[in-house]
Amino acid sequence: MAGQDRRTALEEQIGQWRAFVARRAAIAPRDVDELEGHLRDQIEGLEASGLSSDEAFLVAVRRMGRLDEVSREFAREHSDRLWKQLVVGEAPSGRRPDGLLPAIALAGAAAIVIKIPALFGLSFGSDAAFYALNLAVLVLPFLAAFLLVRRHAAVGTIVAVAVPFLLAAVVVNAYPFAPDGSTIALTAMHTAVALWIVTGIAYANGDWRSDRARMDFIRFSGEWFIYLVLIGLGGGVLAALTMGVFSAIGLDAAHFVQEWLVPCGLAGAVVIAGWLVEAKQNVIENIAPVLTKLFTPLFTVLLLALVVAGIVQGVSVGAAPGAEAFAQRDLLIIFDVVLLVVLGLLLYSYSARDPEAPAGWFDRLQLLMLIAALAVDVLVLIGMTSRISEFGASPNKLASLGLNVILLVNLAGAAWLQLRFVGGAASFARVERWQTAYVPVYLGWAAIVAVVFPPVFGFA
Repeated sequence: MAGQDRRTALEEQIGQWRAFVARRAAIAPRDVDELEGHLRDQIEGLEASGLSSDEAFLVAVRRMGRLDEVSREFAREHSDRLWKQLVVGEAPSGRRPDGLLPAIALAGAAAIVIKIPALFGLSFGSDAAFYALNLAVLVLPFLAAFLLVRRHAAVGTIVAVAVPFLLAAVVVNAYPFAPDGSTIALTAMHTAVALWIVTGIAYANGDWRSDRARMDFIRFSGEWFIYLVLIGLGGGVLAALTMGVFSAIGLDAAHFVQEWLVPCGLAGAVVIAGWLVEAKQNVIENIAPVLTKLFTPLFTVLLLALVVAGIVQGVSVGAAPGAEAFAQRDLLIIFDVVLLVVLGLLLYSYSARDPEAPAGWFDRLQLLMLIAALAVDVLVLIGMTSRISEFGASPNKLASLGLNVILLVNLAGAAWLQLRFVGGAASFARVERWQTAYVPVYLGWAAIVAVVFPPVFGFA
């Protein structure tokens, strides 16, 4: 009887494994059968060597390799099928790609909603402040809805995602911002950041406490941005051709491009880019490792050059390193952007790394990049405090100061854990957990700047 129970448990495990494999769009049903046959052969051989059924299953799955690697192998062997899946839209069994119709419907809905303010006389070109404040509120709900539908989210998850969007819509439209004030731009930027992280709750299907889910959302964010840029480049070509063709026949299409093509195309592209990331994960190899290995050395050199330049400039004028060069407003903004890109690059590389692989040369290069980024952040903080002491505090300066303090703690913790990992004193899981646990900090700061700063500074 016990043997029958073990066999039943083993069949359940194999069934769960098969269901997981079958979700990969790169693997057709007949391919799943072939993989299951290989798995069963492995299990039988291991059981014959004396392992229990549970042990045999775990070892056999391990020997089968990571599922992504299996998917890539099938991708190489069935490239014609995969090309049809990715470009033409044909699934292995002849079905439509999963999620395509909801994505198209929600992209169309986003394109319609972005034009609703025009019914009240608000133009995309002349009412830039309104659209800057409301762009994330108008568009991101449709991406979140696509993710919720795709994951068959529970009611509690839907509510947890919907409430922040509703609150954001109320705040950005109820606050009496000064038209040319600083807080309106701060609120627009930080609302978009906060709502993007809220979209991550939809991506994680409510499992936001999971480190793995957070890291998966980080990878999704990076690839979503890449696809959005590619779609944007294509849209730019389309806009230029539209204006050129209509100009050739004596018509001015500038109004159509500015008021319809750009806003509607942007709104729809946000959802379609999300669908492309979801579809691509099932079809072709993750592009994160390629991009990170290409840009990490370049940004490391850039950061080191900034550190050297700040120190040399400080010594030449007899001031603290970076106090003069890094105190210029435009440069501070650029350096903050560089630091944020470096952090994004770091997170993107973490999301693609095998957590069980030992430390290698690339991990040491990342440690150097972290140390350089930490030094640049210190120099930026020196320059920023110099500006505040000289010209006084302002919403922009305090928001930037808070962000750099948060970055300083994040980078310092990451550098310390990376050093321990490279030295063999800590696992990569601790490095990952530090970064994923820090995501709510950015959400909290974005919410503070968007909600608290405007009334504190008189909405100026």
